Amino acid sequence: QVQLAESGGGLVQPGGSLRLSCTFSGDNINHYDMGWFRQAPGKERELVAAISWGGATTYYIGSVRGRFTISRDNAKNTMYLQMNNLKSEDTAVYSCTADRGDVATPRGGKYWGQGTQVTVSS
Repeated sequence: QVQLAESGGGLVQPGGSLRLSCTFSGDNINHYDMGWFRQAPGKERELVAAISWGGATTYYIGSVRGRFTISRDNAKNTMYLQMNNLKSEDTAVYSCTADRGDVATPRGGKYWGQGTQVTVSS
């Protein structure tokens, strides 16, 4: 059974940076596309970024493009989200997802982590 575990969230001031990690276990990570979603209070969950199984293809929503970078290290069974120039509107619970198919859809993938809180505030 695939299991995902996020880490790296926290409180940061506007303009600051955080790096989220998602550790994958239970299968061969090379078979899975992965992505990050977020859900802010009172809002629907939204796709933030996605990455193909080998890392060659990435996707970002417009509001984070140029500020966030998604990457993965399959040898370490880990996916990352580097978040720079954070804004208050980035405050949300960030969750990672994985699937043998496409995760860059509103539903995301089959497998999900528990989520990590990111709060951007002065």
